[in-house]
Amino acid sequence: MKLKKIVMSLCIGSCFLPVAQASTQIKDLAVNHTVKTPKSNYAQTQYPIVLAHGLFGFGSMVGVDYFYQITPDLARNGANIWQTRVSTMNSSEVRGEQALSQVEEILAITGKQKVNLIGHSHGGQTVRYIAGVIPDHVASVTTIASGNQGARMADILEGVLVGNILEAPARAIFDNLVSPVITFASGLDPKVFPYDAKAALQSLGTKESLKFSQNFPNGVPTTQCGEGTYRVNNTHYYSFMGNSPFNTALDPSDYGMLTSSLLAEKDGDGIVGRCSARFGKVIRDNYKWNHLDEINHLLGLKSIFAPSAVDVYRQHANRLKLQGL
Repeated sequence: MKLKKIVMSLCIGSCFLPVAQASTQIKDLAVNHTVKTPKSNYAQTQYPIVLAHGLFGFGSMVGVDYFYQITPDLARNGANIWQTRVSTMNSSEVRGEQALSQVEEILAITGKQKVNLIGHSHGGQTVRYIAGVIPDHVASVTTIASGNQGARMADILEGVLVGNILEAPARAIFDNLVSPVITFASGLDPKVFPYDAKAALQSLGTKESLKFSQNFPNGVPTTQCGEGTYRVNNTHYYSFMGNSPFNTALDPSDYGMLTSSLLAEKDGDGIVGRCSARFGKVIRDNYKWNHLDEINHLLGLKSIFAPSAVDVYRQHANRLKLQGL
């Protein structure tokens, strides 16, 4: 991992960083969210917590975090929390390699031997990839609404868009417009974080998802809609998600989730089906959340009957802490 070289380069670079800020951001590296004085140690895990975003995701864009209000709350409660930054659209393997290099640097910076990985949506495959490549450096893996068995929506879109007259215009929209805009707004270099809509879509489909699980089987259920292995060697596996596409008329994104649910599995969060998302120890898979509520979007709007995603992430960090992770 060339940790010595990485530490030296980061120490030199740190001399030019502000000494007091809410987060430390190094070019093409994960973002570390910190506070001067945490209000508690409730979420203070032994190892750093590293987050990975999903498709169309970002670390922070125009001042808004992908994991909205979740990262600062974890920091205020004692967590050493990092957000990886990867291509907004690309294959599971490409995104995994990008995040892997950042995790190696996090290990070097913190001096810790392991990390706790948490991935939402396509970020679940990202963290599973890391755990498969450097298992001795991963204390836990938590996937949130990740299509570990594939996603019906991806299969439908792949069948409609790939290999026919619609593929070129679709790729033009996503590779030449959507992904570049998100990448630019996130402050990332497209040469470092390239985008490939076709590769992303195929990675999320059933065929490639099952192939990916053959290469990275830990935590994946071996029975339909079952749970996966809770622990493999010294790595713990968890998952949670919601199963309610529409929750409040006040959230404009809920209408999009309701529409997308027409293409997705009937029992799911509007994007990913419950059975496909089950992984390791299933903490809960029926929160009154949709795919965006799971990361506290849009801007924290949710059903009055749903728990706060901020609270659920904090409680999960405490769960990891109590496990000695």
